[in-house]
Amino acid sequence: MSTFHLKIVSPDGVFFDGEAKQLSIRSIDGEIAVLKGHIPFLTAVAVGECRLYVNDGEVPKTAACCGGMLNVSDEEVLLAPTTFEWADDIDIERAEAAMSRAEALLQSASTDADRKIAKRKLERANLRIKVAKKA
Repeated sequence: MSTFHLKIVSPDGVFFDGEAKQLSIRSIDGEIAVLKGHIPFLTAVAVGECRLYVNDGEVPKTAACCGGMLNVSDEEVLLAPTTFEWADDIDIERAEAAMSRAEALLQSASTDADRKIAKRKLERANLRIKVAKKA
């Protein structure tokens, strides 16, 4: 299988800059996989697990990826997430504490806007926990 150049860059820095076999990610329209030769494509990224395949036969490297954009061009693939965290770097205790805070916030929410914020925080915390426990 051929490779393509991939950059994963968030406001927190560069997470990957090199050759990849496949990138699987959740866009706002559903799960997508990018391989060499993918048509030019631009989409918003949803909250979901990112899987990066670098070498044939290897277990993919996984991350919690929330928001941002994915741009596939002839030259390279650019993933620019709002937040990105490799599974190995996730502190499960911290993620579980964030989940507890989000659940409490959801219970005490008095407006639709507060409930929406609490649900998003809960979704991110659950994703981080799921990704970390898979690693």
